[in-house]
Amino acid sequence: MNIAFIGLGNMGSAMAQNLIKAGHQLRVYNRTRSRAEELKGAHVAATPGEAAEGVEIAITMLADDFALDSVLIGPNERQGLLASLPANAIHISMSTISVALSRRMAAAHAERKQHYVSAPVFGRPEAAAAAKLFIVAAGPSAQVERCQPLFDAMGQKTFVVGEDASGANLIKLNGNFLITTVIESLAESFALVRKSGLDANQFLEILTSTLFNAPIYKTYGGLIVADKFTPPGFKVPLGLKDNRLLLAAAEEAAVPMPMASLVRDRFLAAVAQGFSELDWASIARISANDAGL
Repeated sequence: MNIAFIGLGNMGSAMAQNLIKAGHQLRVYNRTRSRAEELKGAHVAATPGEAAEGVEIAITMLADDFALDSVLIGPNERQGLLASLPANAIHISMSTISVALSRRMAAAHAERKQHYVSAPVFGRPEAAAAAKLFIVAAGPSAQVERCQPLFDAMGQKTFVVGEDASGANLIKLNGNFLITTVIESLAESFALVRKSGLDANQFLEILTSTLFNAPIYKTYGGLIVADKFTPPGFKVPLGLKDNRLLLAAAEEAAVPMPMASLVRDRFLAAVAQGFSELDWASIARISANDAGL
């Protein structure tokens, strides 16, 4: 397929490389052009609109709502993805964005006889490099089916959750919220274990060999025990952003989420204490500091 790929950060660059390996033709755009030039086998475009001209599918993998809005419109309207994407082409948004923006994009593409599929992913950069992402897709079923070969090149499994594209974004935000609750609960437990003079590594081994034998506990438990938050797989400000989007969706639906509010304060404290360049698991240091460790 002829594909535009826009957004070549730690996740996007690995995902784009896997599409090239699978034999697809890529035009790529990244705000920092040097990142795009590092991707071998792809044509580097000067604007999002140039990347999207004549393609069958455009994929965006961007940091937040603002970045995605900027790409849709471009430096001016004619240079944006929305104006250049051909009719009947598909925009796959794989970013973690708000439910509200996902709904607006679906409507904007429909007005131009384009298609929109939301397909956020679960997995850290190492999973993206190994094509082991879990992809949550939503949108018109015929268009999701058109996208499946691309999902297969980037991930190990695709979950199709319905025709309403924004549903995939809500699931992604909830999933990230649950990760943060795991991080917070592990942080508090490790603080108590360490302050009580017990071996945190042994505690982690017991947890992940019995009650919590799952990758999420092994990955984040390992980072917390080692106090190793660089290089970041997912930075603190991105965690704060996702938490904010979750709380906005919860407020719209009139669903109280008190744990999400607590985690928000952890992220704010982490930013205040200078952790913005660290992995989001570094919020565990707040519990350690509160315990006098």
